[in-house]
Order: sequence, then structure tokens, then C-alpha cells
Amino acid sequence: MLRLIDAKDPDYSARLRPLCERSAETPASIEAAAREVIHEVRRRGDAAVRELTERFEKRAVDKLELPRAVWLEQASRVAPGVRLAIERAAGRVRRFHERERYAGFELAEDGARVGMRVAPLARVGLYVPGGTARYPSTVVMTAVPAKVAGVREIVMTTPGPSPETLAAALESGVDRVFVIGGAQAVAALAYGTESVPRVDKIVGPGNAYVAAAKRLVFGDVGIDSIAGPTELVVAADDSVDPSWVAADLLAQAEHDTLAVPILVALGRAVGERVAAEVERQVKLLPRRAIAEAALRDHGAVVVVHDVDELVRVVNLLAPEHAELALRDARAIGERVTTAGALFLGAHTPESVGDYVAGPSHVLPTGGSARFFSPLGVADFVKRTSLIEYDAASLRAQGPDIEALAEVEGLHAHGRAVSIRTRG
Repeated sequence: MLRLIDAKDPDYSARLRPLCERSAETPASIEAAAREVIHEVRRRGDAAVRELTERFEKRAVDKLELPRAVWLEQASRVAPGVRLAIERAAGRVRRFHERERYAGFELAEDGARVGMRVAPLARVGLYVPGGTARYPSTVVMTAVPAKVAGVREIVMTTPGPSPETLAAALESGVDRVFVIGGAQAVAALAYGTESVPRVDKIVGPGNAYVAAAKRLVFGDVGIDSIAGPTELVVAADDSVDPSWVAADLLAQAEHDTLAVPILVALGRAVGERVAAEVERQVKLLPRRAIAEAALRDHGAVVVVHDVDELVRVVNLLAPEHAELALRDARAIGERVTTAGALFLGAHTPESVGDYVAGPSHVLPTGGSARFFSPLGVADFVKRTSLIEYDAASLRAQGPDIEALAEVEGLHAHGRAVSIRTRG
């Protein structure tokens, strides 16, 4: 079920390359459909959102916004144990992100004063998958960092929210909930409708149509990133129980048929033992068909024979999640520089990051961990440069400004300085 790629094989590099060249590229048909949805929502507002929701989801929506009383009533149905878990998870995420707050600064030098002001965004939109899915963790992982950043209003869109999702929204500081999804929800957040307010930034995962819509509205509104299928790379040696590693790979595979579960095994024996455990455990899963498709189509066992090659492969893969189930995980982790999140040691399965560890689980996918970072407070603030000169400082720096303006052929730039300093 899991293809095996051994570093000793003559075609090793050629077989490894496709695993490293993942991307969040959108099929042309999906992009075209998302573009049409956006056009309709911009043109007809709420009416288009209602019609598109009925067409795509077979669901009639009268009021797009969930009334507060209904929200509270539905959230009250959550089992006490689940509610407590949500509260504890939100608390841990809040404590982590409170350490991530950013401060402005000011620098004064010879009459010139420059600085940086950091301020929260005014309004952000959260996209949370819904319908048959229940993702209270996504609410916590997106809303709490926004709240810590000081965002004034947090608006959530989700199709058919579950009581657990609504309880998480209350706990995490969401202000308004709209029961819409798909590309039409992204368009409504990006441009506003009669009911849905326009936001400054849209964050959160969704299906291919949601991802395509986010890509298309970027520039008119901020986005976190273009989320592709979820990914896990586990680097393992013979110090870890193969059944544990197999369970972690299956936890990723059960997400979606497009999920990417990859093992980087230090030694062929490790790879073969884990692969055998995957074959055994997958038969026990309620979502067996989904997991088997992900393993068959996107999974792999990459066998390496030294730590240097192990580190090189993990960095090339640049995964969303990287587990280092290794003897010296912390030291080796210092050398892994292109993962969205690192899970160090045998007792740190990726599941802890999904729910309770603290850092947001919204992470870069498709190899974009090379240049993107996890969602955090930084995503919900904007920086403004502050510049103030007095007459003496402008005179002192004027010749440099004029010289550079002359080189660039922008003579009015130089004159804007000389008219002040030389009359």
C-alpha cells in the first residue's frame, strides 16, 4: 500500500522528486467556477449567496446570520466533557499566543525620528468547514490568535455549524456567525453583502473551491495562505515502536483521500516494520477507505541510511507537519528548517498539535513551509512606518536624497527637498 523508495536505489532521486514538488495549484475548472461565484456575489449580494447555497449544498438559507439566541441554545447542547476540553484547549492556545505579541519602536537620530507602529486589524473573517464535519479545533486555532492580537470584530462563516463549533466560537471570542460556506462565503467576506460585513483578512482552511476563491480575492482582502491537502512526514529510527509511527501516519491519512502521509525511515528494517503495521491498523479504521486511498495515492516510505540524508529529505519535503520520532530528536530538530510545525520525540504525536499543544494548527502546506509560517498573532496585525524630520535633519540628509533622485531621473523628488532646504 505504501510505496518504498530506498536511497540505495539507482532511481532514488527521480522517485523522490515528485514528493518534493507538491503544490496548491488550482485546477482550471475549479478556478473558473470560483471566479463566477465571486462575480455573482459581488453583483447581487445576499440573493446570490442564498441561490448558490441552495444550488451547491441543497440547503435553503433565509437569514444568513445565526441569531445570538439560537447560537447560545445550540452551544448549550455540547456534552460537559467536550465543553471542558474546548475551554482547556482555548486556554493553552491563548497562553501560547500571548507570548507572541508585537510591540512598536521608535528611533531618534540627529533630529530625525522614525519608528514602527503595530496595530490590530479591524475585522477578520474565519472560514470554518461545516456541514457533516465538526471542527471546533479550527475555530480555536484561528479565533484565539486574532483575539490576542486585539482584532475588534471576528466574523465566522461556516455551513451548518455543529453545537461543538458554536461552543468553540463562544469560548474563542467570535462576535458573529454566518451559516454560509464555499466560495460564496469567501466572496461575501471579501466584498461584503447586505448582511455580511466586509473584512480586512480571511483565514482558515476549506475545500478546493474555498482555496481557489481565497486566491482570487487576495489583493482586495488579505488571506493567510492557500491551503492544500494536509501533510505529515514522520522521521523515525528503531528507538520508537513501529505501531506508534503507523498510528500517526494513519491519523493523517484518515483526513482526506488527498492527504499526504510520508515516513522517512532510518534503515530499511524500520520502514518495513512500520509499513506492515500500517497494513494491519488501517483495517481497524472506520474511515478505512479514505485512509487507504491517501496511503496508496500520496503516501510513501523513504528509506535513508544516515541522519544527514534524513535531515536533507525532510527539508526537501518541507511538510506541514514533521514528526521526529528519533533518539536525539531535539538536536536533529535544530537542523530541520522547512517544516510548518515540528513534533519532537516519540511521545509527541501530531494529534497534540491539532488540538491542545498551543501553537495554531493552521500551517503552510504544499511545500510552502519553505517561506510561509504558522498562523499567529502576526497575521492579525499590520505595521505602519512613522517618519518625522525637523529642518536640520532634512538639510543634513538632503544632498543624499537629491543625489539618488538624480540617478533615478526623478527630479521632482529632489526638488521637494531642495525647495525646503535652499528656498
